[in-house]
Amino acid sequence: MSIKRYAMALDLVDDPKMIAEYEDHHRRVSAEIKKSITDAGVTVMDIYRFANRLFMIMEVDESFSFERKDKMDAENPAVQVWEQLMWKYQQSIPGSKPGEKWVMMEQIFEL
Repeated sequence: MSIKRYAMALDLVDDPKMIAEYEDHHRRVSAEIKKSITDAGVTVMDIYRFANRLFMIMEVDESFSFERKDKMDAENPAVQVWEQLMWKYQQSIPGSKPGEKWVMMEQIFEL
């Protein structure tokens, strides 16, 4: 099985109360949302935070593509509700396209 890894970044609204709410939502992610992630071929998803900057590592299997995940998400009402809720807390990272959420990071070192 071939595993790919992606690293992505996103900023949160720089407000301690909203950041706390965002983290609370992520401690209680529903089984339906988790299933939508794994059904898309994501095998590992870790999110880290420093201040209002988020960093996500995703490992995916050979069935994964961003296009397929986007299509699956668009057809899943629960994911649409989740994404709308999350956008309340998120803001585009400097240098991203308007309305773009998570942006791909470029790997510059590997050991």
